[in-house]
Amino acid sequence: MGRKVGVVAAVLIAIAGMLAVYFYNRVTLLETEAVTDSVHVIYGVGGNVAVLRTQRGAVIVDTMSFPLQGRRIREIAERLAGGPTQAIINTHYHADHTHGNPAWPAGTPIVATERTRAYLARFDPAFWRGADAGTLPNDLVTDRRDLRFGDKTVRSLYLGRGHTGGDLVVLFVEDRVLHTGDLFFNHRYPNIDLEAGGSVQEWAATLERVLALDFDRVIPGHGPVTDRAGLLEFQRFIAELAQYAKESAAAGRSLEETLAGAHLEHDRGFETMSIPFVYKFDRDFVIRRAWEEATGTVQPVDLPPIPPS
Repeated sequence: MGRKVGVVAAVLIAIAGMLAVYFYNRVTLLETEAVTDSVHVIYGVGGNVAVLRTQRGAVIVDTMSFPLQGRRIREIAERLAGGPTQAIINTHYHADHTHGNPAWPAGTPIVATERTRAYLARFDPAFWRGADAGTLPNDLVTDRRDLRFGDKTVRSLYLGRGHTGGDLVVLFVEDRVLHTGDLFFNHRYPNIDLEAGGSVQEWAATLERVLALDFDRVIPGHGPVTDRAGLLEFQRFIAELAQYAKESAAAGRSLEETLAGAHLEHDRGFETMSIPFVYKFDRDFVIRRAWEEATGTVQPVDLPPIPPS
């Protein structure tokens, strides 16, 4: 009996070791793509990371899902930029865009909206304890912040509600490259965080203000780099989703009726995003979230007022 128990324990330890190796390899596997001579995007497990090379060093937008990813991102970014990190920008509060922050020293300039800082404190307090609290956003934006690094301008803008109530977009002015954070999922069904101020009903109007900016290339929060046409395609889907949910709510349809009657046209080719037992962002998910907002079933948490757009 004791021998059998020992064999089982050895097998379980071996499996745990293999899973640990798989996890480590999966989350540290990062791919880099040049968008311009000065701008690169890093893909991996989590939101897309942008790196701007300036005369002083690196400016980084978002830091993915784990501190160990942050360490790899920091190494890659500072090598690409030829110098140390000058600033980090967190487009919003979700873990897959912020949990790499602790890879940088406490006190590193980290830009985000005031709402994002509030959401981190409200929804993610366990992570931001002790030393990690030193890499919370410390340069808070209400509507716009321009940072200048040599001959490069980095413009961070809050343009309205959508994915959450505090999303920034980041424009690398001279390179004409825009990082939208999760206001744009390229050919993927988006997360819609109603509890943190997200809004399907306001999202298309927010994207209209984004589209008024001066840019050529777009780094989405998730999915491949694209252009203005790619962002317009996503805006059409969001507008269609909002209108369908509004009409369904006005007609008094239940969630089940709303899901069954959906005939959306602008999500052809969209991919589901999922982690088993954690989340699944698919067509039913976005319709449910849009219906919940339109019917008032879900309300944002009680935090300071969302800034005007």
